[in-house]
Amino acid sequence: MHYQPNGGWVELVCGSMFSGKTEELLRRVRRAEIARKKVQLFKPAVDDRYGQVRVASHNGVVREGALVVNCAAEILERLDPQTQVVAIDEIQFFDAEIAGICDELADRGLCVIAAGLDQDFRGEPFGPMPVLMAMAERVDKLHAICVICGASASRTQRLIDGQPARYDDPIILIGGSESYEARCRKCHAVPGKPE
Repeated sequence: MHYQPNGGWVELVCGSMFSGKTEELLRRVRRAEIARKKVQLFKPAVDDRYGQVRVASHNGVVREGALVVNCAAEILERLDPQTQVVAIDEIQFFDAEIAGICDELADRGLCVIAAGLDQDFRGEPFGPMPVLMAMAERVDKLHAICVICGASASRTQRLIDGQPARYDDPIILIGGSESYEARCRKCHAVPGKPE
């Protein structure tokens, strides 16, 4: 979290799976709390991998007490008037309205810290992420390590029965290391992807 003397702003932490996005989000939440800021942490209802009200990184960093919402508009409905920092995990799963809501919160003087996948398993922009990346005051793109060659990984490889998922498979499939791997551009494969 960075202090902006003029009021609100939006920070976006993005990258592939296993790059440390949620861990970084929770680190920034802790820093805001140390600075005695009132923080609310939101997550989409679709992500129930670690329990409904728990935000957890793949490395085991856990935070209880997240507010689970079904759509972006619900963030505004559940916003405490005393809140100064809004943190949103897995922001790529929200509807397109999320970008406007983040913008509105920043215009109200709040700090918005969001984390999410910038690309889907196909290597294409994920949901609202391109708009969020364009409007945010700060964007940090994190990288994992490619499990095939050890290079810096910017892609998320979905696996089905140990094989790369096909291009026409559903975009959203909630999972962890049993379904996904971090891969570099060279090692990332999507059978059936149009040329």
